[in-house]
Amino acid sequence: SIITSHAAEVGKLERTGAHSHIRGLGLDDKLEARGNSQGMVGQLRARKAAGVILKVIKQGKISGRAILMAGAPGTGKTAIAMAMSQELGDVPFTSIAASEVFSMEMSKTESLTQAFRRSIGVRIKEETELIEGEVVEIQIDRSVTGVGPKTGKLTLKTTDMETIYDLGQKMITSLTKEKVMAGDVIQIDKATGRITRLGRSFTRARDFDATGPDVKFVQCPDGELQTRKEVVHMVSLHEIDVINSRQQG
Repeated sequence: SIITSHAAEVGKLERTGAHSHIRGLGLDDKLEARGNSQGMVGQLRARKAAGVILKVIKQGKISGRAILMAGAPGTGKTAIAMAMSQELGDVPFTSIAASEVFSMEMSKTESLTQAFRRSIGVRIKEETELIEGEVVEIQIDRSVTGVGPKTGKLTLKTTDMETIYDLGQKMITSLTKEKVMAGDVIQIDKATGRITRLGRSFTRARDFDATGPDVKFVQCPDGELQTRKEVVHMVSLHEIDVINSRQQG
């Protein structure tokens, strides 16, 4: 029974990396570090100092400067850096090892320059046309032989209207990948066809007796299905370099 309970406990873990569980520095309103909060444990004084630095960053008084954290391996330097990036929000975070710098494929200068440019983000604002609504029904038609492209229909609604859209192979693949089902509130970018699952509609809150902690309930959108919104994209300088280096035409 001890082995079974231990296996069940391990199965609940959903970490995809050494620091993927970190969500912030775990500080209270007075910048005092909590014992165990937001994935951070221990290093109370260092976390408080990082919180003070974050406050200065948000006030725009430390631009163009760097922070050096020193300590023995395994003392939480990378964890605190990750927590700081999480507290700042949608900012790039780059973690590199010394072995990546000493590579035969790239010079040390180029490797470090690339790492710095990966860590500098640029916010790009653009106005785009979106289709936003609650999924009423997804109907996918497959051929009898199982060969050939799939087709289907997607029924979306807001509080004011309901529309049926024809689906092609690409859209069907995107819906399947995002695991979209009836009752989900989704957003479709008309220019790129990108589908974003915003959450589950409040009207479907009673469909199941229990839901997982990651299920987010949202209101059914109102007004028109097609809207124009200002979208902000975060792009690193390295990504811009890669785009510019591609051959045009």
